[in-house]
Amino acid sequence: MDHVATRPATREDIDAITAIYADAVTNGTASYELEPPDRLEMASRFEALAKGDFPYIVAEIAGEVVGYAYAGPFRPRAAYRFAVEDSVYVAPQAGGKGVGSVLLTRLIAEAEALGFRQMIAVIGDGHADSPSVKLHAKAGFRPAGTLRGSGYKHGRWLDTAFMQLEMNGGDTLPPDAASMPERRFRGV
Repeated sequence: MDHVATRPATREDIDAITAIYADAVTNGTASYELEPPDRLEMASRFEALAKGDFPYIVAEIAGEVVGYAYAGPFRPRAAYRFAVEDSVYVAPQAGGKGVGSVLLTRLIAEAEALGFRQMIAVIGDGHADSPSVKLHAKAGFRPAGTLRGSGYKHGRWLDTAFMQLEMNGGDTLPPDAASMPERRFRGV
């Protein structure tokens, strides 16, 4: 297995991130976008997450960016502030090399360190044999529901699977006043 290194994503990674996502949009069903966003749009999405101090990481093999992952707000309303939605994308040439697992493991650790309580995976084409469903299950996510026939892409109807990972005690403990989501909410 090739050595997979991870690090925080930077603006210099936008071209690689854009290319990886373009392939996923064009050839895959994990994203329900039908046209790949251009570099300017991908940079705007990156900046929005960076401004919010959300984790955004890339994976490299031999110095080449071969995947990326980030956690962003699950929903914009304040009561959702302890939940993040994850996204993980791997370049086609790096599939099957453990890149997704390495990215997701680090992303979970970073989200936990910030004090989030739930990580939600919203998986396009979320059938039981989906690589993304298997990746998330391996990381400890549990099924949280399926929206049948919720997307239409590449000439077929697709299901959307929701999976959920509890972190930092989940809903068994009160909010941590020192956590990033709570400090941001309180303006501290």
